[in-house]
Amino acid sequence: MFFDTRRRYNRGWGGSSANQDDGGFPGAVSGFFRNLGFGDPFANPWDKPRTTIRDIGPSRPTSRFTRPQEPPAPVEPDQPQSREVAGDGYAEIKAKCLEEGCLWDDPDFPADERSLYHENPPQAYNIEWLRPKEICDDPQMFVEGASRLDVNQGILGDCWLLAAVASLAQRKPLLYKVVPNDQTFDDGDYAGIFRFHFWQYGRWIEVIIDDRLPCSNGKLIYMHSDDKNEFWTPLLEKAYAKLNGDYESLSGGTTSEAMTDFTGGITDIVDFDRPEGVPDDMFDYMLQSFARESLIACSIPADPNELEARMDNGLVKGHAYSVTGVKKCNFATDYNQGEVNMVRVRNPWGNECEWKGMFSDGSPEWACIPEDDRAEMGLTFDDDGEFWMTFDDFASNFRKLELCHLGPNIFNQDEETRAKVWEMETIDGAWKRRVNAGGCRNYLDTFWTNPQYRVQLTEPDDESADGNTGTLILGVMQKERRKLRKQGQDNHAIGYAIYEVPEEHYSSTLDDPNCAPLDLNFFAANASVAKSPVFTNLREVASHHRLPLGNYVIVPSTFDPHLQADFMIRFYFEKPAVANEIDEETGVDETPRAEDPDDEISEDDLNELRELFKSVSGGDYEVDVYELKEILDAKFMPEFEFDGFSIDMCRSLVAIRDVSLTGKLSYREFTDLWKDLIFWRRVFKTYDAESVGYFNSFQLRRAFHDAGIRLSNSTFNAIVMRFSDREGNVRFNDFISCMARIKTMFGAFKGKNMGNSASFELDEFIQLTMYS
Repeated sequence: MFFDTRRRYNRGWGGSSANQDDGGFPGAVSGFFRNLGFGDPFANPWDKPRTTIRDIGPSRPTSRFTRPQEPPAPVEPDQPQSREVAGDGYAEIKAKCLEEGCLWDDPDFPADERSLYHENPPQAYNIEWLRPKEICDDPQMFVEGASRLDVNQGILGDCWLLAAVASLAQRKPLLYKVVPNDQTFDDGDYAGIFRFHFWQYGRWIEVIIDDRLPCSNGKLIYMHSDDKNEFWTPLLEKAYAKLNGDYESLSGGTTSEAMTDFTGGITDIVDFDRPEGVPDDMFDYMLQSFARESLIACSIPADPNELEARMDNGLVKGHAYSVTGVKKCNFATDYNQGEVNMVRVRNPWGNECEWKGMFSDGSPEWACIPEDDRAEMGLTFDDDGEFWMTFDDFASNFRKLELCHLGPNIFNQDEETRAKVWEMETIDGAWKRRVNAGGCRNYLDTFWTNPQYRVQLTEPDDESADGNTGTLILGVMQKERRKLRKQGQDNHAIGYAIYEVPEEHYSSTLDDPNCAPLDLNFFAANASVAKSPVFTNLREVASHHRLPLGNYVIVPSTFDPHLQADFMIRFYFEKPAVANEIDEETGVDETPRAEDPDDEISEDDLNELRELFKSVSGGDYEVDVYELKEILDAKFMPEFEFDGFSIDMCRSLVAIRDVSLTGKLSYREFTDLWKDLIFWRRVFKTYDAESVGYFNSFQLRRAFHDAGIRLSNSTFNAIVMRFSDREGNVRFNDFISCMARIKTMFGAFKGKNMGNSASFELDEFIQLTMYS
């Protein structure tokens, strides 16, 4: 059982990259236009659209064995939006400025206090916005290429971002995907405009900025390089600040978010303080990850009263570092020899604040490392913030490790790279209130209603010790919730559980691609074999698992039930594997239903019903919808607390059996309908155990199964929204109306069935939908 293991992270940065509503009409409209390919609108602190932040294409999940496609060129919106440059993208704005001989001023991120802060002004005097050519004589985007040593912190508390940037600088293909390297300050090509690319929820976003940077006394106050004329880092920081609202929004955060936004990768956060301690295979996992081009960061928690505090050993609490090297080194003394596990770490301050223990700069232990190994490691003893330490010292001092794993869609892969990257599958999902927002395992009665995903591990890892183990890195990311902070909301506490499905159970259920999600009985009888370390309100919860080959079901959830959010679930594997949503195919059980004593109509009841029908129907011995309502109210209102059957519902009931479209039912047609009603009443009462006249919508899928009806997840979602009330209750009259409409639609489809599709003339379709 899960207990209350929620961990909340209080972060000072806000803003949002997208502007999709949590639900309701605005969210539906936003989703409609996204599905048409117009991209996402973006939240911003100004009351106008920002065409200088635009969707440039999806991040396509691919296998390492297929060559990924590059993001498409920027797509211009059909309707001009920006006041200054209506609908123009980077190339058009730049060409226009070059033609007119002017430098571009960004209307969406102006050079004033709105771009600096939303609450707390920066601690600097006489701030002025200067272009690089006003700061130095010979500005360059890169000086002798990009380096992790180009990343130095200013007065902003965004060391978490700098740690990610330093890691990014070591991966040139990644860096130039985020920071296109065709941008320059050279005369004839310089117009004061630059562009950057960030990953946001499965899509790449282009952010266009001007090059005016906040300075004090002629010096940059935020991120900067050692080289005074190198500007890729402060411009990157400005673009990321624009994406998130302002510079202050970057004060306080998690390196994992930045690494994900730079790469589209999945970030596994390993807490060394968890009860089981540092995993025995942690160094091997770091070595494996570094070889697969993963970005790695680490940190030491600070005292609640201190933001950053220096320790006697040279490390800083509450400060984010980047891991820039992982290596097994030869080690030899006069008495023994062997290997030592080493980790290289960089402090983004880029100064003398470094590790002072074993293998620190200039320490005697380096004499025990062969000269060739030292040369291969690129060992230097500069005051540049970078240092080596043993893994044992690393694991004893740092308490949190963040590893951002890259999918196969990141690189144009050659054979060598292709062998290193992870297999990946990405699936979008949602927790919908009243439908599948079941909460964690503490809420067993509703937990099973959460979205479910099957995973098949069929091939062991190359380094599997027993030849029967595969790696799964699993991440659940809640989407686009930062903008809700202005409304007093935040990320939900989210997590996931992994259940192994025995082969005999799998072959009888999950082996069918159209099987239904596992039900309450399965989860009541089976414990999870793995789960997220905690439920946390981070944007993404991710962890790595080494599991025996076999079949598994993944259940992502919020901690509490009834919380609504869109999410993305991502699966990374070392070897090809299967991952997909469990979703049954809509259909109806054609086998005759077994007779049930509760469905039988006694002779006395039948006679009473016949007399009631005769008295209500009059001389024509047929009932219309008003007469049918009189009969049904007389029979069912004494049994259930409700206001009786509506005229509209009675029309739906007549439509089930009224094949001639007369608007009336004969006695024979009525008795057939009555049998349906008695059967549906029994199904309803099975779940209305307390006889209160309703049951919870979470039980509706089980009720459908009892009635022989299968519905896909999307169709089930629509039906719950239509036939349950705002508290998530399905009342008797709504259940009967729902069953009547479903029966009518299935019957109409069957009459036109051509496999999985049916063809209707327009008049037929209108008659069917309007009459039923």
